[in-house]
Amino acid sequence: MSPATRRLPTWVPRASFAHSWSARIGLALTATVLLIAIFGPFFAPHSPSELASGSYAPPSGAYPFGTDLLGRDVLSRVLWGGRSVVGYAVIATALAYLVGGTIGLVSGYSRSLVDPVLMRLVDILLAIPPFLLLLVLATGLGTTPAVLIIGVAAIHVPGIARIVRAATLEVSVRGYVEAAVARGETTSAILRRQILPNITGTVIADGGPRLTISILLVAGLNYLGIGLQPPAADWALMISENRPGLDIQPWSVALPALLIAMLTIGVNVLADAIARSRGVSVDEELIRR
Repeated sequence: MSPATRRLPTWVPRASFAHSWSARIGLALTATVLLIAIFGPFFAPHSPSELASGSYAPPSGAYPFGTDLLGRDVLSRVLWGGRSVVGYAVIATALAYLVGGTIGLVSGYSRSLVDPVLMRLVDILLAIPPFLLLLVLATGLGTTPAVLIIGVAAIHVPGIARIVRAATLEVSVRGYVEAAVARGETTSAILRRQILPNITGTVIADGGPRLTISILLVAGLNYLGIGLQPPAADWALMISENRPGLDIQPWSVALPALLIAMLTIGVNVLADAIARSRGVSVDEELIRR
């Protein structure tokens, strides 16, 4: 196979992921929170809506982390409350990459009017303040999980489209792509087989911070009452509801806040370790092209 037709990756491994302490720490933090979010409800001693005791009861044998403002078991609500934060953030980020990545691939590979048209539409969406967009969606469509997911995804789409487009522009001029064109491969086959595998490193480097932002956006919207509504069990809602009793029963606020912090730090550290092990970084100059 000639050098022109050999399909080469756009990244060069620099360090072993398995021997990176940052990777281990990030994996441990992320895995711990994910396990709690996924399997926590199976181990909850009480129903998340059960009025178990008095308001802001201190920790005891029956309630290891005390109760919240309505007398509900804090531990049970924490074990139930992670699925919304984690699940909605992951779904929103995946949806954003599906839409933004498709726009970026088509725009970056296109040699026609499609590229500037798509990019101007992306620029319009990018110009809208994120929280204004979320408020408009929540006001017009209601505060449902679907609206929350769509709103968070819409915030990410412009940035993802620009990053994927820039990476696609860089890869599309390489020899193995030109050889595929010469062989008569279809556009979809070239995008799927030649370009997409060679921009994966860039997407991974960008994915960690975006998932972190999604987690914070979902938590922030729930905290402000724009997302999920009481009495839903959600970590951000727990923080919002129990603020008045922070000095009386701090576990009702500290425990969900700690888990959100662990998740965001873990995802960021893990994604950074993966990107460094693959020798990839998201260059701001690349994004601006």
